[in-house]
Amino acid sequence: MPAHQSTAISSTAPPGPEVVIELGKLRPQLIRGARVFAETIAVPTLLLWLSLPTAGLGWGLAAVIGWCALVLALRRVLGHPLPSTLLLSAGLLCGRAALALVLSSALVYVLQPVVGSALLGVLFLGSAAAGRPVTIRLAQDFVSLPAHLVHDRVVRRLFTQVTVAWGVSRLLDAGMSLALLHWGVGFGLVARPFFSGLLSALTIGVCAVWALRTLRRMGVTLRLRPGQAASR
Repeated sequence: MPAHQSTAISSTAPPGPEVVIELGKLRPQLIRGARVFAETIAVPTLLLWLSLPTAGLGWGLAAVIGWCALVLALRRVLGHPLPSTLLLSAGLLCGRAALALVLSSALVYVLQPVVGSALLGVLFLGSAAAGRPVTIRLAQDFVSLPAHLVHDRVVRRLFTQVTVAWGVSRLLDAGMSLALLHWGVGFGLVARPFFSGLLSALTIGVCAVWALRTLRRMGVTLRLRPGQAASR
């Protein structure tokens, strides 16, 4: 998933309960997200797909681990930031590849994210059922919401609905990944990251539109901050 971006919130002092949430510039965030996707999903998947029929599973998995190490080393040497999303994604990817390499099984490499998606789905749905939607904490990592909004009944219901949507999305992701294996492990290795990314993007879009509509009805305005410099 994309790197953190600090945000600020200001409440309009003049009459009316309107709250303005100032966000960081959208384009740099999209560029960083696309770069992390390429570094941790697209390129490693391509390397493994090209290596399987030519060099074999062992060399393919070694290429994935080597690529992750190269990306992190180049960023460090060139002085580029190492966002937590990149570190987390690269760490999980290296762990998957290392375990699959030790067990000499491509199936293990494919099944690990399937199990992870299923567990995430259960976590999201369980937190929603318990009345403590985990998306509230996740949202506060990106946006500093005023306390009165966090405790507002309508906002909490919105977060619960978003949490349920993500829970269902993760379970669908797990089921879809298993279905892709019916066409072979090789096909699952290549197809799963892209179909999973597409499903995640669709979920983000649906949740964002739903949240924007709800917040606007409450008099909350989201505004991009024009003067913020982009970081790499």
